[in-house]
Amino acid sequence: MYSIPIILIIGALVGFLSGLLGKGGSAISTPSLQLFARVNPFAALASPLPATLPTTLSAAFAYKDENLVSRKVVIYSILCGIPATLYGSWLSGSFKGQTLMIFTAIFVLVIGLSFFMSFSTNELDFEELVIPFWKIFVVAVGVGFLSGILANSGGILFAPLFIRFLKLPTKKALASSLIVSAGLAIPGTLEHWYLGHINWLIVLFLSVSSIPFSYLGAKVAIRMDNKTLERVFAIMLIGFGIFDLVYNLKG
Repeated sequence: MYSIPIILIIGALVGFLSGLLGKGGSAISTPSLQLFARVNPFAALASPLPATLPTTLSAAFAYKDENLVSRKVVIYSILCGIPATLYGSWLSGSFKGQTLMIFTAIFVLVIGLSFFMSFSTNELDFEELVIPFWKIFVVAVGVGFLSGILANSGGILFAPLFIRFLKLPTKKALASSLIVSAGLAIPGTLEHWYLGHINWLIVLFLSVSSIPFSYLGAKVAIRMDNKTLERVFAIMLIGFGIFDLVYNLKG
């Protein structure tokens, strides 16, 4: 039997980090549910996905109040990412998930380290139209496809790639990543619901604690200056990369 108090704690922690770092949370929810709450693998993989929707939207609401959402990036990323996610889900049986998780962890770790080499601290007004559509397409399709295979919302990759590849200001990248993560969580949620993998009680417990804490995390991020936020973001990416790498190598 799984531990409800532990699930509530995981939900609060993941919610806060989701709001702070612009990610859905599946990358740490799944292994945490298995390791600490004794949730079976299928439920641990699938149940965080529907919880991603209210969690990320709660945090995005905080960012929206500050006019930090890039509509162009969000709309194009969701439109291009959802078909890629569905295709990835369809092909998921053809790939070894653990190997892909290891490569993803290494990629996240490298991106985190790259933030210590240079920081994009420019807080000048940003004109969204300077972003070529092809760049948004590459990020959305690539991350969406990988999200479909790995059954997560892709937030761990969207936020850093929005900063590094699309050159979005940090806070705008985090805010936009949250909404895109919510959008891309929908196909995976429907698929796993159809397959009967989702434990809706776990979804409820995760959501109850994650929703208020994701809003709080977003408010903390908004109050930080860009340089401090990027350093925190980089450290957490490195931590997530190492955590996921060790978890999957042991598995």
